[in-house]
Amino acid sequence: MEKIMKDFFLFLSKNRSLTKLAKKYGLRFGAGRFVAGETIDQAVKVIKELNSKGLVVTIDYLGEFVDNEAEANEMANQSIEAIRAIGREKLKSQLSLKMTSMGLDISDELVMGNMRRILEAAKENNVFVTIDMEDYSRCGKTIEVFKQLRSEYDNIGTVIQAYLYRTEKDIMDLNDYSPNLRLVKGAYKESPEVAFPEKKDVDENLKKIIKMHLQNGNYTAVASHDDEIINYTKQLVKELNIPNSQFEFQMLYGIMPERQKELVQEGYTMRVYVPYGTDWYGYFMRRLAERPANVAFVLKGMFKK
Repeated sequence: MEKIMKDFFLFLSKNRSLTKLAKKYGLRFGAGRFVAGETIDQAVKVIKELNSKGLVVTIDYLGEFVDNEAEANEMANQSIEAIRAIGREKLKSQLSLKMTSMGLDISDELVMGNMRRILEAAKENNVFVTIDMEDYSRCGKTIEVFKQLRSEYDNIGTVIQAYLYRTEKDIMDLNDYSPNLRLVKGAYKESPEVAFPEKKDVDENLKKIIKMHLQNGNYTAVASHDDEIINYTKQLVKELNIPNSQFEFQMLYGIMPERQKELVQEGYTMRVYVPYGTDWYGYFMRRLAERPANVAFVLKGMFKK
């Protein structure tokens, strides 16, 4: 049943008609739990509250199905606005973004131009930028763009997904760039030809790449809500004598907030991924796909008086 629900919500996440409908009607049906509002001002308020609790943040202006130059440029402008808000408000926040929203599927010239604009603004405001990883079809190209930008800028990282067979090789290939990587299980529906179909294999591969990346001496963001992965990381850094300054934990806004605060109290850096914007539908569907408990929460909220 869990797999059926996951596949169903992932299917819905790719529906362009429902995406447009969600934009029209705003943050309803429980999405407000996972999305920090539709504007940067609303997101800033959420970030300040999280910072006051000792949590650091990475902010993401949501966007799906960007398929023309004007939309890609506007998405880049929104990211720059978010960077300037971080600098102006002195927020403890980074920026995350998707390459497709910057024009990855349109042209190399467009995506590179937008990324350089963003990274220049980020450098001016001392903000770190993480390129989110998307589905397998865009993985190789995203990594190539990251390599090019990493050779030009210090304030950039990317994401590696443990459910892909290629991941271990990617970790080895990227080591020459001393990369700051966010390591995740992966949230897209992929073919068993390119990704591990069984959760246990994904979990073991995530543990393997966490150890590899830490042993390589690189900064490691362990992005997981899985206590097994969190506890594994805690034990590993003790065994390897890895300082807390070389890694952090990351979780999504609205998911396991008490656990997030516990990690802060234990002395770990805990970064919360905070999305905002009107184009929240695809992100919301993927969150429902990841955790059946999220569906129950949303249904409860919809029928609550």
